[in-house]
Amino acid sequence: MEYFKQLDVKTEVSFFWLRRDLRIDDNAGLHHALKEDKTIILVFIFDPNITDELPANDARITFIYERLLDLNQQLKEFQSALLILQGDPLEVWKLLSETYKIKKVYCNKDYEPYALKRDQQIKHLLIDKGIELTCFQDHLIFEPGEILSQNNEPYTVYTPFKNKWLSNLNSIDFKPYSNPQLSNFHKFNAELPSLKSLGFSTSLIKVKDYKLMNINNYHSKRDYPALNATTNLGPHLRFGTIGIRKLISETKNQSPTFLNELIWREFFIHILVHFPNVVSDNFRRKYDNIQWRNNEQEFEAWCNGKTGYPLVDAGMRELNTTGYMHNRVRMITAGFLCKHLLIDWRWGEAYFAKKLLDYELASNNGNWQWAAGTGCDAAPYFRIFNPITQQQKFDKNFDYIKRWVPEFGTPDYPPEIVEHKFARERALSMYKKAIL
Repeated sequence: MEYFKQLDVKTEVSFFWLRRDLRIDDNAGLHHALKEDKTIILVFIFDPNITDELPANDARITFIYERLLDLNQQLKEFQSALLILQGDPLEVWKLLSETYKIKKVYCNKDYEPYALKRDQQIKHLLIDKGIELTCFQDHLIFEPGEILSQNNEPYTVYTPFKNKWLSNLNSIDFKPYSNPQLSNFHKFNAELPSLKSLGFSTSLIKVKDYKLMNINNYHSKRDYPALNATTNLGPHLRFGTIGIRKLISETKNQSPTFLNELIWREFFIHILVHFPNVVSDNFRRKYDNIQWRNNEQEFEAWCNGKTGYPLVDAGMRELNTTGYMHNRVRMITAGFLCKHLLIDWRWGEAYFAKKLLDYELASNNGNWQWAAGTGCDAAPYFRIFNPITQQQKFDKNFDYIKRWVPEFGTPDYPPEIVEHKFARERALSMYKKAIL
């Protein structure tokens, strides 16, 4: 609380609570807050319920903190400041509500199970204090419940969801929000806590800037990991350093393939909200009887990029070193773990959650269940990527592999952890037994 001791406790103020929307422009909730209120204070809370599961030097925390510093610098132009607090959000808001005269609290919606429970608890706390909590739709174009079938049920197959999504997009105004009343930030000074004082340290791994200049060629280059032709948008969408309306406004007519990827993101978030059990359970329960081998030594080899399959190993080493992994390679590494090694998709999902800078529960879960064949609209169980033919197709000159597996082709590179044909037949047999 000492970080905003200069805030007048007698002045009535309103708060905008930053979470997954670390920007001022094209921010739905902030736009409405500034439009209707002249005493808006931006606040961000480092939540130990989330951060305690991460190492102190986690690159995502460093990225968040650096972005908060940028926001604070922007606020100085309006004689305002950002509040950075730390603690369980329920306790923080209890203390804030007891310390200051709060008119209203604004935020944007978050759809993950923990966030939904947290926000409901805080809403009840604030209501008891006579304070309104108003949440806005910002993270998606369409909220869960807005894209439904003719039977008024959620879609569980992507293509009809996409078609309905596109049809609805043409009938709404999704232009980016502007913020004409930036002068309505409350005027005060505050000293920001250092990253060290918050218990964190600076990561050597950096989040890359996103790039949109090559969207027109996205469909033809996106599957080739050596080309570095991806947008690097993942972390920026995850933490809201770019608005989804702005992104789609700028790109929707350039590449249908790229737009499809953004719709997949919304599809998986809708699935998570409608079917929250997918966090820990197979979406398709008929796969509950799969007898996963779960060999810990083989899992360790997969994690460390030492399976003897160079495209798999290159992807895992890229992930471990940079926090990124090319999307085509993600499918190959995930499928390899689940089907070649018969290791539970939940093991791989948890590992990706620790490492991926763009980790988002809905997409990570949805894509892992897709790879395992257990999810909605998943790849059929008998679709098993051959890492060798995938390499021949998407990295035929070994450019990507040589970048991340320098010992490939030497005696130091390990032999294949399992022979492909044997692994494929074993997986087919295991899956068949599970679903019969």
